[in-house]
Amino acid sequence: MSRSIPDDPSPADFGVRAVEAVLFAATAPLSVDEIAAHVGPDVDVRAALARLAADYAGRGIGPVERGGRWHFQTAADLAHLLRRDREEPRRLSRAAVETLAIIAYQEPVSRAEIEAVRGVQISKGTLDVLMEAGWVRPAGRREGPGRPLLYATTPGFLAHFGLGSRRDLPGIDDLRAAGLLDPVDLALAGAMPGEDELESGDESD
Repeated sequence: MSRSIPDDPSPADFGVRAVEAVLFAATAPLSVDEIAAHVGPDVDVRAALARLAADYAGRGIGPVERGGRWHFQTAADLAHLLRRDREEPRRLSRAAVETLAIIAYQEPVSRAEIEAVRGVQISKGTLDVLMEAGWVRPAGRREGPGRPLLYATTPGFLAHFGLGSRRDLPGIDDLRAAGLLDPVDLALAGAMPGEDELESGDESD
């Protein structure tokens, strides 16, 4: 049964519907400011998003925030229904996984800094794969000799792995408990900052 729309909706109702329409039509996740640019200054975007999240709770899709950007997403418990229709992504090499982890925990980081943590050189192809996947992006250049190019993760990385922000990255103890750290990974684990460092680093992007 469809929800009836009043002939003369209140400003709050209009704002919720406007934000819903903008998110539904968007081709990429949007920040609050980007949504506001579409719906105008009279709409309380944050209040509209909160009401939308409540309205869609328990439904097959709903608005979610990933890295400060909003988009509609299939409910997590229904993802298995769609998996058969999705193209299987190519499996990342160990070098790509380690590189992605270093960037996620240490961003922004240069190629030389990634190599220092891994102890080996990385090929340009490894970074290309991560950028083609939409998980890593160039993040400017560091002031200093050679002005090396820096790399950081993207909102797409957060969305793919279901993270609200970098604060949600698992800590070393979590990875050990899940059996995801072995002796070979100790150098990589040493590159992971503490929770306080992640929080302060999150504000820089």
